[in-house]
Amino acid sequence: MIVSGELKAGARINEQALASRLGVSRGPIREAARALERAGLLTSVVNLGVFVREIAEEEAVEIYDLRSVIFGFVCQRLANRITGAQKRDLEQRIAAMDNAIERCDSASYYQLNLRFHDAILEFAEHGRARQTYESLIKETHLLRQSSLTSRARMLESNGEHAGIVAALAAGDGETARGLAEAHAQGGKRRWLETKNHQELQDPARD
Repeated sequence: MIVSGELKAGARINEQALASRLGVSRGPIREAARALERAGLLTSVVNLGVFVREIAEEEAVEIYDLRSVIFGFVCQRLANRITGAQKRDLEQRIAAMDNAIERCDSASYYQLNLRFHDAILEFAEHGRARQTYESLIKETHLLRQSSLTSRARMLESNGEHAGIVAALAAGDGETARGLAEAHAQGGKRRWLETKNHQELQDPARD
């Protein structure tokens, strides 16, 4: 619900309502909330409850910058070891994202985008880099989906994916690293553009 945007940043978690909706007691909801707080998606406020975390702009920028470095490293590593089957897998994922763009299905595009990045991390076989990257990704779920709703931004994002895969397929680690870092920075730019546009549309927001 958080990743899809159904539960917005700042929204209070209603244990009873969620328990009723999911057909469980409040205990599992409480346990899930604690796990999501550790993952950086929720935050608790004494005497007020648990809320979907709101990430300050400065912190968000730092997260994007760290992602850029780690994703660049992972892609450079993968370029030196990628197999033919892995190349075809990544190309098929890009085609599936193109299909989602043609349908203007931003929700599907976002999920396919996540799985594309997951596949690169898996293929690169660097456990600590993957662990660190995934911890950052969990936090930016709160930000990233809103920046990948327009067709133009999805096309731009998937074009960057295609460039990365072309460099990986060519075994060009330096280019793959540069394109991967630029892709993460492009994600930061798209998010900032979306955020600024939303603030212009709603001047009452702080």
